[in-house]
Amino acid sequence: MTDFHIHDTRDNRDIRTYIAPGRRAHLIGIGGVSMSPLAEVLHHFGMIVTGSDMKESAAVEHLRSLGIPVTIGHLPQSVQGADCVIRTAAVHDDNPEIAAAHAAGIPVFERAQAWGRIMQDYRNALCIAGTHGKTTTTSMCTHIAMAAAADPTVMIGGVLPLLGSGYRIGHGDTIILESCEYCNSFLSFFPTVAVILNIEADHLDFFADLADVERSFRAFALRVPENGTVIANADDQNTMDTLADLGRPLTTFGLETGDVHAANLTWTNGLPAFDVVHKGQVFTHVSLQVPGIHNVKNALAAAAAAITLGFSPEAVSQGLGAFLGAGRRFEHKGTYHGAEIYDDYAHHPGELHALFSAVGGLGYKRVICAFQPHTYSRTQALFDDFVKELSTPDLTVLAEIFAARETNDIGISSRDLVRRIPGSRYCATLEEVTDTLAQLAQPGDLILTVGAGDIYTVGEALAARED
Repeated sequence: MTDFHIHDTRDNRDIRTYIAPGRRAHLIGIGGVSMSPLAEVLHHFGMIVTGSDMKESAAVEHLRSLGIPVTIGHLPQSVQGADCVIRTAAVHDDNPEIAAAHAAGIPVFERAQAWGRIMQDYRNALCIAGTHGKTTTTSMCTHIAMAAAADPTVMIGGVLPLLGSGYRIGHGDTIILESCEYCNSFLSFFPTVAVILNIEADHLDFFADLADVERSFRAFALRVPENGTVIANADDQNTMDTLADLGRPLTTFGLETGDVHAANLTWTNGLPAFDVVHKGQVFTHVSLQVPGIHNVKNALAAAAAAITLGFSPEAVSQGLGAFLGAGRRFEHKGTYHGAEIYDDYAHHPGELHALFSAVGGLGYKRVICAFQPHTYSRTQALFDDFVKELSTPDLTVLAEIFAARETNDIGISSRDLVRRIPGSRYCATLEEVTDTLAQLAQPGDLILTVGAGDIYTVGEALAARED
């Protein structure tokens, strides 16, 4: 694969000059899920931090309690006196604060650039990337690092019950970050250990095709220094093709092959247990509390990362054994009329396949899936794959497509999926989805609410029903 230069329109001034103790950073959208921990890390780093957000929130109140002033609303005067401004990709150049910063010559950096700058101060920077499994594997790595008493700093794209949030400010020499390929954001990172779980065609509103996605992942792997390590899924051909002749130390993992693999895999009540084998020797034994062969693979990736970082066999066994899942990853929401309700973030056909394969061995009478497609472009690009996977459950209920950042220029609807999926039902609103599931629910059923949008509210509403 040809290495390439990615065109970058971001401010190219040396961020190390601006993100330093004593400097002032102004964060736009500071109450966001990944901006609020960034604010706290920068504050801990010795910077003067200010911020703005569109609304009050618990995150905003927490930041204020730390002494970080937060303004509600986007006012041009808020950036006055700042050495730099940090924003998310959702904040565009027409934002009044961004316009004021540009007019004043204040550098404007992306959130990912700031995280990249922070990780340069850690001896170990573990970055977990891949089309699927990032949040779960990052969470597993966090559990292992905590069991190893490494006191890590962590940034996860979901809530981890162990932390009570999606982040942690540690004092050790290790930082663990979920690393997303969308908009090439992970190309701002400086991993010493980069994990690549799998590579598939996704985010096709940004990437042209699978080859474009692969080029981005290769560029990410090349950000690892020559004395670092790239950890790659030996079972995923796209990943191995992407990393061919990389010129970096490579550790592979896989179910049966790879430098780190599983042996003596057994299943009890749908939960896996196995030996972790490293270079022909049993490293440790793991009993997972989360179902599915995909979670065995995630655990092997986390174990490979832990071995690379020098964590003990006991830390790997204890950390993985204590992991009960991340928020919105097969998360139990309650029961209704004897049916168990679980929620999952799966929004790509590959993730749906892993989810349905995992629950198939759990012994439920019926699997009922309420799915909310995420973005019009993904639904169109992967339409046939969605039809195939959503035909697997005993009953499938389709909510309307969650727009996220898009407008429906395509003219596509979940009704189009329903026409192709036998026995499926369409619901125009989430309230209709909740009512439909309530009518269907029977003892012994597994009800899944699935998608990356707000479908999780359906499971919560159903579990809260009194009738």
